[in-house]
Amino acid sequence: MKLWYKKYRKELALIIGIIITTGFYFLNPFAVDAKANLVLALAILMISWWVLEAMPLAVVALLPLVLFPLLHINSIKETSKVYSDPIIYLFMGGFFLGIAIEKWNLHKRIALNIIKITGTNGDKIILGFILSTGFLSMWLSNTATAMMMYPIAASVIQVISRHANSNANTANFSFTLMLSVAYASNFGGIATIIGTPPNVAYVRHLNEHYKHGIDFLNWMMLCMPLAIVLLYVLYLVLVKWLYPNHLSHSIDGKIFIESELKEMGALSRQEKRVLAVFCSTAFLWITKDIINSTQQIFQLDDSIIALTGAISLFMVPSGRSKAEPDERLLEWGDTKKMAWGILLLFGGGIALAKSLEEAKLMESLGNYIASFATGNILLLIFVVTLISVFLSEVMSNIAQVIVMAPVISAVADALHINPLLLGIPMTLGASCACMLPMGTPPNAIVFASGHIKLGEMIKAGFILNLICVVLITLFCWLLVPVLM
Repeated sequence: MKLWYKKYRKELALIIGIIITTGFYFLNPFAVDAKANLVLALAILMISWWVLEAMPLAVVALLPLVLFPLLHINSIKETSKVYSDPIIYLFMGGFFLGIAIEKWNLHKRIALNIIKITGTNGDKIILGFILSTGFLSMWLSNTATAMMMYPIAASVIQVISRHANSNANTANFSFTLMLSVAYASNFGGIATIIGTPPNVAYVRHLNEHYKHGIDFLNWMMLCMPLAIVLLYVLYLVLVKWLYPNHLSHSIDGKIFIESELKEMGALSRQEKRVLAVFCSTAFLWITKDIINSTQQIFQLDDSIIALTGAISLFMVPSGRSKAEPDERLLEWGDTKKMAWGILLLFGGGIALAKSLEEAKLMESLGNYIASFATGNILLLIFVVTLISVFLSEVMSNIAQVIVMAPVISAVADALHINPLLLGIPMTLGASCACMLPMGTPPNAIVFASGHIKLGEMIKAGFILNLICVVLITLFCWLLVPVLM
């Protein structure tokens, strides 16, 4: 039986997905109109095939290009546009930077120095990454943070694997470290208004709808403690509960690291040049808002900055003495390592999200939320947060906040309650999707590493999603009336 299942698992997954989708379509449990019902059915088909791994994730992501035009949901021209969304080019630029860092062994040097500071104890390394990633994400976009930390984490895994005493321990360590980078980027970003785009989008909505927003300090007073708690919970859940690695400090490992650093010697010319491009890119990510506000000649965003850094790598000579005269820091042949499938995956996720938005399913969602308005504000906050967290798994978090913010405000106004009681948990929940690669950009970035199995990501992510829902609900219920 086991062998039969293993042989026909993908065929079975395809059939199960089709059965679930067909049943949902004909039952129409949410009683929506025909087009919305069709869009929901296709969303269920894609999600079920993603979860069951019936086909490669990137292949499933191509379904909108075929099914949307055939079923008159959207034209091929309109559908294909979202596969070139700016966020995809942000990924592309970030991946190019990661490839260059790896090509010239800069990642190895950074990783060795990190381990030299933290020691070879697996738990301490992961905790160090959680804290540093979370802190960076408070001031950078969560996507940019994940882009910066991902190649370093990959290199640490490579170094540790060479001296681990167990393959199982190494697998747990690798999996946990990669997830930590993604989730810490998400959780850290909620601490400040600028930490993640959904926060900015919601503050903008408040300014437009109510003619007043939230100042930077008040947001931090509410969300910084929550972010710190979530980062600590992340460490406990992944390292102490689900995936303990048992990688202890090793004297041999310490000696090996010191010998490797000695062998590498001083920074090479190529490392210095890649580091200069990387630091320049990171600097622009950090200061882009200041630059944009001080001049009107050009306007920067994360995608433009990432692509500028990537293009620079193809322009700057390597400076290697034995190299060809025209050798650059990055050659097109190096892009074989590019995670092209992740770019398609995110394109498909955006296409699905846009179709859900255009089918006006968010209005139906607002009515559903309002149905829970029975006077129990705590329950209402819980429902809003729950929907926001899990909806973000299949919908762009920035698009989600833009679409849901007016709906949530209308519900709050109808109940004569502080709109922040519902709006802030909705916004925070949109950045806490942990189950699927397309849930947030950091999730997609680390999934491309190959160290993460989708089933394990769903398992860990589901637990963290539920914890996020509970903590966000309680923090907002207790602190929003006091601080806002």
